[in-house]
Amino acid sequence: MRIALFSTCLADVMFPQAAQATVTLLERLGHEVVFPEGQVCCGQMHANTGYFEDAAKITRNHVKAFEPVLDGEWDAIVVPSGSCTGAVRHEQKVVAEHVGDHELAKQSQRIAAHTYDLTELLTDVLGLEDVGAYFPHTVTYHPTCHSLRIAKVGDRPYRLLRAVEGLTLVDLP
Repeated sequence: MRIALFSTCLADVMFPQAAQATVTLLERLGHEVVFPEGQVCCGQMHANTGYFEDAAKITRNHVKAFEPVLDGEWDAIVVPSGSCTGAVRHEQKVVAEHVGDHELAKQSQRIAAHTYDLTELLTDVLGLEDVGAYFPHTVTYHPTCHSLRIAKVGDRPYRLLRAVEGLTLVDLP
């Protein structure tokens, strides 16, 4: 598959290793990963704080940056963030409608239909739960509110973690 990476502004600023690891993993699994250079942000922070006009500008940029998926240049868009996946799928449409740009709302939903959280891409699209990972440590996983309630990734992260060789997964109390 040819997969476009939406690295997110949060990953770009605070956790660049998350986007880099996403690329490394997908390439190791035999996929081509492309990075649309016009991408910046999903607009979630602006939408969440009521700056809808600014969020609409960001949504327009996101749609423009990821439009090639609609022409078949890429097979999917992957996001290593449940919050940003949720924003692309739901908030961008709400923002566009709030500012009265119904064409933008429609285009954002067309882009959203090709957008996957990394765990969804691995399990639902690629049909994998075991990605050949090895991590001989004890860890816990805390699902984020956005990944559960907006992106609806469900138990996908747990299924992937349980397949990691050497890993001991401890539930949070």
